[in-house]
Amino acid sequence: MNTMIAENWWHVFLFGIYPYIALTVCVLGCVARFDLSQYTWRAGSSQMLSDNYMRTASNLFHIGIIVVLLGHFFGMFTPHFVYERFISAPQKQLVAVIVGGIAGILCLIGLIMLIWRRFTNPRISHTSTFADKMLLVVILVQLLMGLGTIWSYPHHKDGQLMLSLAGWAQSLAILRPVYAASLVENAGLIYKMHMFLGTTLILLVPFTRLIHIISAPIWYLGRRYQIVRQKTSQ
Repeated sequence: MNTMIAENWWHVFLFGIYPYIALTVCVLGCVARFDLSQYTWRAGSSQMLSDNYMRTASNLFHIGIIVVLLGHFFGMFTPHFVYERFISAPQKQLVAVIVGGIAGILCLIGLIMLIWRRFTNPRISHTSTFADKMLLVVILVQLLMGLGTIWSYPHHKDGQLMLSLAGWAQSLAILRPVYAASLVENAGLIYKMHMFLGTTLILLVPFTRLIHIISAPIWYLGRRYQIVRQKTSQ
């Protein structure tokens, strides 16, 4: 184990230490932001989403991302022995590919629509910060890499890679960073990039609109949008 640390210190840092740094920054940053600037703890006004185009885009994005996030959470943090009597690792991986692929495509369509509107609509683009725009681009890159991993599925039908990735998350949860890093040492580059960027998104939560994930109620998807009436001359 010590040899691994000496030879692959960068790998141990990125996939064994960096996740703890990101989580610590996330927790402390969220607490500080809630304490110092509660008004910014939101996703922004829904006035921009008052038309059918944006309602569709927002719902597609949020439905897709919620399914993807829940799939990642339960898939990676549920030990293999919990479900192995009901579904094998290869079967679970196939389900993950199908469900995750469908949810990812829905999310991608909605996200592209949101990006198009934010960058091309003069009013929305003017009221959006640089961080707002770049966050959508970063999420797009992360989503594309996630969908890109599906193409490697034919080479990992035995489910072993899925078990290694789940073992990585579970080992981090029980504070075994070096062992966790060793489990994904031979994972493909696209998987490592996806994991690193996903960890970075956790770090960015307190500093961006991602913070509303923590407090957004489940009825968010069915919310009624605010319509702003414009004054008309008499």
